[in-house]
Amino acid sequence: MPTVDVLVRTAVAMLVLAGIAVSILLASGVPRWHGPAFALVRATVQLTLLSVILTGVIQDAVWVGAALVVMFLVAVSVSTNRIGDPPSQAWRTALALFAGVGVAGSVVFLTGAVEYSPRFVLAVGAMVIGNAMTVASVTGRTFAQLRADRWPEVEAWLALGATPRRATRDLGRRAVHDALLPGIDQVKTTGVVVLPGAFVGAIFGGLSPVEAGRFQLVVLAAIMAAGAITSVTAIRLTGGTINRPPRAPV
Repeated sequence: MPTVDVLVRTAVAMLVLAGIAVSILLASGVPRWHGPAFALVRATVQLTLLSVILTGVIQDAVWVGAALVVMFLVAVSVSTNRIGDPPSQAWRTALALFAGVGVAGSVVFLTGAVEYSPRFVLAVGAMVIGNAMTVASVTGRTFAQLRADRWPEVEAWLALGATPRRATRDLGRRAVHDALLPGIDQVKTTGVVVLPGAFVGAIFGGLSPVEAGRFQLVVLAAIMAAGAITSVTAIRLTGGTINRPPRAPV
């Protein structure tokens, strides 16, 4: 357990950093400038609760499974809201996430690349779900934005007799590309610009740098596979629209 002094220093650092982020956004006139502060407060509460809960359940397969289900449901809710879809359409996000996370996770553990135990299932599952959620959100928002901005092009395709899916096919491909680009760049610069959290955490957990690097590579591969499946599936499920969408919410 960290000492009181360490906790105080941590709180001070977080407050200063949050203040810097909020002050810069406010001074620049950025909408919702208070977003980083609220996000940090929420993260603090959630991580505190998670740390307390996991202390007692990290070795229990049933509770780990329950924790992953909760994470998945929250990811679906967040992504659906970020895209701007009504709750009735959350099934599309859920199906896309389930496909991506399910396939990637199955490969990781069925091949034996990572030990199949509750703690590793939780660690890998949480990272893959979190990244797939981000990809789903960016895919949906970008696709909606492209359809809104280039609707005359879509209408032209429809006028020529194209199906709705064909009329939006190129926009969907662009949305998938843009959604995966940040993750691809991060993977390309791993070990040079980026020092991934899984690698650092594995070392702190007692693994050798070589074993930690192996674990991180497996995680990165799983994240890339889950992101690709999630993004393409999301487009497949939403690409047949013939209505001009509103712009994605800020």
